[in-house]
Amino acid sequence: MEEMAGVKADVVVEAVHYNQEGKVDWVRVYERIGNAYTDRLIWKRDMLVSRLKKGAKVYAGKRILLLAGSFELGDPIQLVEKDGENYLVTGSDGSDKDSLQTVPIL
Repeated sequence: MEEMAGVKADVVVEAVHYNQEGKVDWVRVYERIGNAYTDRLIWKRDMLVSRLKKGAKVYAGKRILLLAGSFELGDPIQLVEKDGENYLVTGSDGSDKDSLQTVPIL
């Protein structure tokens, strides 16, 4: 169960790692499968982009300690296209670069 009432996140992004160019290199996520969430997974940028293109509801968030299927959800993560490039952003950030501002950096 997610902390935000009524929100069903398909993917919860817990942490992000950027490459030297400032693009998301990989993210640490939990993915919902049926009514349960996976253990932590590491996804390359392309996997996250693919899920977003397929319509997955992706949120920044963190697992609530000792409540395995519960999360504190933050901003939604969106795929924004600008000048032919795809950017990963949180909330309504209209950035021209990857900007997951509310996701802790690893």
